[in-house]
Amino acid sequence: MTCHTKGVAAAIAAFTLWGILPVYWKWFGGIPILQVTSHRVIWTLLILIPVLLFRKRATDPKRTRVCKKTLAIHTLAAFLLAGNWLIYVWATLNDRIIEGALGYYINPFLNILLGFLFLGERQHRLQLCAILVAVVGVILQFPAINGVPWVALGLAFSFALYGLLRKLSPMKAFSGLSLEMGILLPFALAYLWLHEGVNNSAFGSDMFTTMMLCATGLATAAPLLCFARATRSISLSLLGILQFIGPSGQFLIGWLVYNEALPPIRLASFTLIWFAVLLYILSLRQTKGFKDNKSTLKQAG
Repeated sequence: MTCHTKGVAAAIAAFTLWGILPVYWKWFGGIPILQVTSHRVIWTLLILIPVLLFRKRATDPKRTRVCKKTLAIHTLAAFLLAGNWLIYVWATLNDRIIEGALGYYINPFLNILLGFLFLGERQHRLQLCAILVAVVGVILQFPAINGVPWVALGLAFSFALYGLLRKLSPMKAFSGLSLEMGILLPFALAYLWLHEGVNNSAFGSDMFTTMMLCATGLATAAPLLCFARATRSISLSLLGILQFIGPSGQFLIGWLVYNEALPPIRLASFTLIWFAVLLYILSLRQTKGFKDNKSTLKQAG
């Protein structure tokens, strides 16, 4: 299996997991979002450290040396990721899963734009047309929800920028994500200590709740590691196409499982975005875009 094929498989795994995870996060409705996020940081780091040691990455100087530029990249990435988590869990618990799905539909097009602006990835005219159609679809969301779809925009921009930073970082998936969790760890511990304390903490209140909070580490680390692995092996354009797997799962769960509203104008918005997705995929097939993406990756490396 080639590096490119492994990257595609990792991306598919990541986005499939993200597509079904709203069902898991829905369970935390009675727990403050910041408490859930703090536990995500702590338990994710506790999962990553043994993995790093087992894979002997911690003893490899080329994989552990962190210069000021790399530290700055991952510090910014860490806070973008934390912001993305907060918005995503809030949207899930407040019956806005469909709006969250919209954000992850927008995100690939932002990946395409960032790849063009910062990584020199070329776009076909039909691909640019797809982006314009998607923009129109997003604009229709404004009257559909009687306001600014800030959940969708917040999720899209935070995760697109996170993906770009991971693409620019020289660190591997495990070590990079571990560094980000280490950066967030003091803030997570400080919150749990200052704002929750022993008496107000859901952790330890009962065995099932405690186990669910511990499992946030696995639910967080597994798709993120797959995503980080994918960003280093395939182009942002190809990553953007595969990313439509995630929001499709979220959309179906929000609509069919939790019965979130889908009025005609909102359905029209999603129809335009789905059409934009189809246009972009067709453009890749016509221009043999997947092969071009591999060539771009080799040149960038």
